[in-house]
Amino acid sequence: MVDAGAGASGAGAEVRQQGQRLRGTRGYRALVRTGLVCWAAVHLLIAWLALRVAWGGGGDALQQGALKTLARTGAGPVLLAVVAVGMFALTVWQAAEAAFGQGRVAEQHDERRRTLKRLSSAGRALVYLALGVSALRLVLGAGSSGGQEEGVTSRLMEAPLGRVLVALVAAAVLAVAVSQVVRGVRQKFTEDLSGDRTLAVRVLGTVGYVAKGVALAVVAGLFGWAALSYDADKAGGLDEALHTVGSQPAGAVLLTALALGFAAFGVFCLVWARNPKT
Repeated sequence: MVDAGAGASGAGAEVRQQGQRLRGTRGYRALVRTGLVCWAAVHLLIAWLALRVAWGGGGDALQQGALKTLARTGAGPVLLAVVAVGMFALTVWQAAEAAFGQGRVAEQHDERRRTLKRLSSAGRALVYLALGVSALRLVLGAGSSGGQEEGVTSRLMEAPLGRVLVALVAAAVLAVAVSQVVRGVRQKFTEDLSGDRTLAVRVLGTVGYVAKGVALAVVAGLFGWAALSYDADKAGGLDEALHTVGSQPAGAVLLTALALGFAAFGVFCLVWARNPKT
């Protein structure tokens, strides 16, 4: 038993050492920076669309989705290809973090915290992969005509205990929303930076993470309402959430505030890309 425990501990240490060596390579840092720049572009695009809708110039842009709106521009296919590459780069980054453990946490001996961080990275990898595949499908002309969230929710509704499953999705999204707000308010995002922790950077990160958390909370509300009303059409993603905010009294002001928050997060990602802590 002692030998088995020692062997497992040694194997874990070897995995962490391999992860540290990988993070020290130029290629890995270039991968991370590429992904973060593209992630910044996505959030700046969402901010731009939200502002257009807030002040009457965007029509149904948010209902169509940010990536589909981008696809309709003259340079759409090229820009979408860049976004796809960036999302796949982020996928590889987070998959590596999930496999080896995040750099700062991997150096610690708190197995529970290390496991939670690795699971979090795995979840982000899945999100980035889904966005990358969506962008690639649009480049190849295979994008759907919309209603993806409603379609998924409809299939969940048809499953045994379907309303419970949709309610669980709502709870999971709400948990992520709360974590984003907490991360912003407590400025935990500074742990991802190897430099540039100035007041301006901290403000950008705080505003950006809080805005993302608020938007995701609206998404959770849409899924929760779909579960309560047994109506899959009530569900929606981020685009639908922002459209819902814009349709409220003083919606233009609220949507503008969220747009500025997403823009702040986009600029923060550019700073992050300069000095990522890998």
